[in-house]
Amino acid sequence: MPLSVVVLAAGQGKRMHSALPKVLQPLAGRPLLAHGLASARQLSPDAIYVVHGHGATAVRETFPDEDLTWCLQDRQLGTGHAVAQAMPSIPDDHRVLILCGDVPLIRSVSLRPLCEAAAEELSLLTAVMPDPAGYGRVLRDANGAVTGLVEQKDATPEQLRLSEVSSGVMAMSAARLRGWLARLDNDNVQGEYYLPDVIAMAVAEGVPVRGLAADDAEEIHGINDKLQLAAAERHFQRAQAESLLERGATLADPARIDVRGDVEIGQDVSLDVGVVLQGTVRLGDGVSVGPYTVLSDCSLGEGTVVHAHCVLEHSDVGRRCQIGPFARLRPGNTLADDAKVGNFVEVKNSRIGRGSKVNHLSYVGDASVGERVNVGAGTITCNYDGAAKHRTTIGDDVFVGSGVMLVAPISIGDGATIGAGSTLSKDAPSGQLSLARSRQVTIEGWQRPVKRSD
Repeated sequence: MPLSVVVLAAGQGKRMHSALPKVLQPLAGRPLLAHGLASARQLSPDAIYVVHGHGATAVRETFPDEDLTWCLQDRQLGTGHAVAQAMPSIPDDHRVLILCGDVPLIRSVSLRPLCEAAAEELSLLTAVMPDPAGYGRVLRDANGAVTGLVEQKDATPEQLRLSEVSSGVMAMSAARLRGWLARLDNDNVQGEYYLPDVIAMAVAEGVPVRGLAADDAEEIHGINDKLQLAAAERHFQRAQAESLLERGATLADPARIDVRGDVEIGQDVSLDVGVVLQGTVRLGDGVSVGPYTVLSDCSLGEGTVVHAHCVLEHSDVGRRCQIGPFARLRPGNTLADDAKVGNFVEVKNSRIGRGSKVNHLSYVGDASVGERVNVGAGTITCNYDGAAKHRTTIGDDVFVGSGVMLVAPISIGDGATIGAGSTLSKDAPSGQLSLARSRQVTIEGWQRPVKRSD
């Protein structure tokens, strides 16, 4: 049977105390909703419907994905009412999997059995919790079949001792779901249409209700406030650290690393404390990353060392490079093998050739630097004239002295030497020493100003 996924994402999240809609709150660098959508896509569904309401425009703009169908719930009248907004577009011969946009840790491995059972049964994802306080309890008969749910406030003392709780995630045939939704009423304190009420309808009609327990109870936790969001972040990061360890990485402290994207590692990769990996990160064999370094959408070649307190963004770094400490690679850089970017150096939209060094306190922007180049301390490529950016081209085997200003556009020929303290605005020829300094002058008898005592 074809599969349609309905994701409920209309809530405001008042307990977040934030102007940002709840499903856009960040977890591991991505909105909460993105995590559930990623798990849904792993099931290869025929359609994904997102029921949105609060902050509708912001939510849609955050997810411009073509595979999503948006259904507006202009009034939040309960989960049953929310699902009903998607049903007009779902054919009767589909299975429907219902997810919650604020349950980000759900895994596709837990969802797949629900979908497989949905053709003949109503399947419900549950979890056994050591402390189920606050959750609705799952009721089963002597044969283990689910007979209903009971909210904690309505449970008897005996029912409160049950430890199996409902996640709100369920799957069933579209035809049955359509009929059950049509019969929901809002005769309750909140005046809302509750999706869990369809379970009692299924039991009354003799439709089997199967409760499938998740292996990890953390999967089903909904996020309603910043405290729960922080707890989910730590659970997610523990899982990411364990994955890196299982793949052979050495982590100085698994509790002090944050993964906010997709990370690929080679052998003998070492990550110190406070490392943050964002976007798509590729680390070759023997890469070492020092403490409190941020890597965003970067590739680091074999044997490269990134020292402490560096920030690398959208850069491709070759083999055996040395970076930092306190270096910044802004987007658009390529470092060839054996290149070095030292302490307090910033590089942007540039290529640094094989074996070249930018060691200290320099800025290299919009530049092409050849092989075996030495860029002295305090050198700046002056790439911006106030209206446009211009490129600097430095040939192979160039020596640039300290404190040099290269006013772009400018080209430095192969083997050239630029004297320290020079400001060059014209091309420097190959193999020659170029200087641009004012003559030193000493003024006889000059007196330094002195502060008045009054």
